[in-house]
Amino acid sequence: MHPMLNIAVRAARGAGNIIARACGQLDMVQSIQKGTNDFVTNVDKEAEQAIVNILRKSYPDHDIIAEEGGEYTNNNSDYQWVIDPLDGTTNFIKGIPHFAVSIALRYRGKLDQAVIFDPLRGEVFTASRGGGAQLNGRRIRVTSLPDLGGTVLATGFPFKHKHHLDAYTETFKTFFTEAADIRRTGSAALDLAYVAAGRFDGFWEIGLKPWDIAAGELIVREAGGLVSDFVGGNNQMKSGNIVAASPKVLQAMLKGMRPHLTDSLMK
Repeated sequence: MHPMLNIAVRAARGAGNIIARACGQLDMVQSIQKGTNDFVTNVDKEAEQAIVNILRKSYPDHDIIAEEGGEYTNNNSDYQWVIDPLDGTTNFIKGIPHFAVSIALRYRGKLDQAVIFDPLRGEVFTASRGGGAQLNGRRIRVTSLPDLGGTVLATGFPFKHKHHLDAYTETFKTFFTEAADIRRTGSAALDLAYVAAGRFDGFWEIGLKPWDIAAGELIVREAGGLVSDFVGGNNQMKSGNIVAASPKVLQAMLKGMRPHLTDSLMK
């Protein structure tokens, strides 16, 4: 395992232990609403700080950007860590056992290392650029279906971007007609990890943030999949509009959503 990935896994496990312990005492969890349908808890913040502390100890000059703390450091370093300490906070608050820690490392703007850790299932999804993707140390690959027929897709509802509801609903109808089924789990990081592991055949969502996407994007790519924005470009990290799947399924998904895209969703 790459040394920097090893540190990232250690940090993810440390945060995961904090989250798992908190699951047993949810009545003690303090949550506040930081935006429309968007929550943060004291556990998010504690887990994030644990990650930051481990990364700083090993790499004090690296830059860090995280969901709850913003930019912890800005040293114009070639290395930037992108952290989501608890992806699936709403699931966590409600006691739904589906959430994860997501950590990615960019080197000179390119995704280089990634880990997504499910603390309740003990599943560690990892990838190093050019080194493939693994689940608990075993190689994983995306599925190889030729089109949408027989696929199980994953998505996230645009609850923070309800002005896109019509476009999203029409896209959903198209996919629902052609695919075998569609899931909405509440954790984009795990959705992407599941695409990489072949559990889902494709994933799409509107308006995500870099910390939602970064680790999962590298893991999908290293598992043989493709990741793009809604028009097949590479603007997903900025727009937050993402599609991930095997090459043939991704092309089918882009074709299916094209008639329903508004101008803003094509950027």
